[in-house]
Amino acid sequence: MVKISKGTIAYELAKGQRDISIAEFFSRNRHLLGFDNPKKALLTTIKEAVDNSLDACEEADILPEIEIQAIDMGDDRFKVVIEDNGPGIVKKQVPKIFAKLLYGSKFFKLSQSRGQQGIGISASVMYGQLTTGRPAKIISKISKNDPAHYYELVIDTKKNKPDIIKDEVVEWDKNRGTRVEIDLEATYRRGKRSVDAYLKYTAVVNPHATIIYTSPNAEQIIFPRVTDKLPEKPQEIKPHPHGVELGRLIKMLNITKCRTIQSFLKGEFSSVGAGTAKKICENAALRPSRTTSRLSREQAEKLLKGIKKTKIISPPTNCISPIGEKLLKKGLKKEINAEFYCTVTRSPSVYRGNPFLVEVGIAYGGDQRADSKATLMRYANRVPLLYQKGACSITKAARETNWRSYGLSQSSGSLPKAPATILVHIASVWVPFTSESKEAVAHYPEIIKEVTLALQEAGRKLKKYVKRKKKVKAEIKKRDFIKKYIPHIGGALKELNNLDEVKEREVEKLLEEILKQDRGKLKKLGILDNPEYDEEFAKIGRKKDASAKKDK
Repeated sequence: MVKISKGTIAYELAKGQRDISIAEFFSRNRHLLGFDNPKKALLTTIKEAVDNSLDACEEADILPEIEIQAIDMGDDRFKVVIEDNGPGIVKKQVPKIFAKLLYGSKFFKLSQSRGQQGIGISASVMYGQLTTGRPAKIISKISKNDPAHYYELVIDTKKNKPDIIKDEVVEWDKNRGTRVEIDLEATYRRGKRSVDAYLKYTAVVNPHATIIYTSPNAEQIIFPRVTDKLPEKPQEIKPHPHGVELGRLIKMLNITKCRTIQSFLKGEFSSVGAGTAKKICENAALRPSRTTSRLSREQAEKLLKGIKKTKIISPPTNCISPIGEKLLKKGLKKEINAEFYCTVTRSPSVYRGNPFLVEVGIAYGGDQRADSKATLMRYANRVPLLYQKGACSITKAARETNWRSYGLSQSSGSLPKAPATILVHIASVWVPFTSESKEAVAHYPEIIKEVTLALQEAGRKLKKYVKRKKKVKAEIKKRDFIKKYIPHIGGALKELNNLDEVKEREVEKLLEEILKQDRGKLKKLGILDNPEYDEEFAKIGRKKDASAKKDK
């Protein structure tokens, strides 16, 4: 018998090996959750709280009213306060929701929602705890007749569980809702990736919400709702067979209550009826009546191959809640001053068995700068994506679209140079983000294709307006040019033909009639039918009149 020495290096290494909790892992790798710098930390904290408030209000059929305060406490310390009018949180759930990572209901549901992992707001609490040592303070109330519960919480990162510092009932003048207060280390800057920009972007795609924001400079900005209609509530669906992998299929077979393969396929998946289930079993060379509990790994693999061979209809799309073309246009008009707006909502499509839908909006002209690239607004399930622009499939599709075909200037591989804002929204039961911080959408070919088609459809609408606008300007330039020289032409004809003053005026009138005929041709072509174009004439005309007065 060989004697093993306990002093070997393997035993020494084994002494240092232990498991770690998810909270401890993310406390050391907080950059994965969007807390990689102080400026981004402020934005991420507000974003996670606002997302939770919007989701809660919509699930409870409540028009959201959210108040946000970012208070500068000095020395790069901020107090963030978010208060909503949502349904509130049951007392025993408050500590777990705010002080336990990977806790929530959305991970298990196949329906559209802003949150997916149950990690956002608890990560914000953890970041505040790490940088200031202060607990998060939460008040929640579920109805007018119930008391308001107040908690002060920190996260026990070693065990990934809440550590309750204070738990008491308090007076609160709201009928229902939740208030969260987090102290954290952060910095505040204005710009494209600021809290201000995030809330403006959020207001565009959530036209049913009222958002009241008090900035660190004590400036109050109100984003009012423009509709009292709540989004259609998405329905939960079962997974689609074409999105399942072997390991997941084996797990589903182990825990299912369905006795036979046929009943399992019908009961555990969407878009599978009796006929489709039999066809899958036929393609898998398995009897439909075979007991699920007796399936081996090899037989489960056969079943998966049978699923892949079978043509199955797409999953139902009532699990997705699009913004809609009308409301998306209202949202754009509310926050962006432009002269032309167009929106497109594509029909639902599927990637890996997950339904998704793409919406696009374009705001052109107005106060937007013509000498810079168009602004690209990226969204996933109504949430703005402000970071990792270059890593996102939305950006890839927007850059690779040929905007020159739609009348805009564009350098190869970049966004068009135009006074325009391009909005792209992806709605899905499961958005494939590139990281836990949910800042960019992965490069699935199906998603890139749908975004490209939506951009092209919106581009064709924009092209009509840009083309007509150019014709309007050309016609005005021609009219002004002729009008400028009509008196000179009339005078010349008077001298050449010995006309009197009456004849000279007749000639000038005749020239003006010819000019009006040219404008009539444009009307027949439909170029001057739109009030927007008449307004364009008026604007240019006013500029010409002002210039003429200055010359005099």
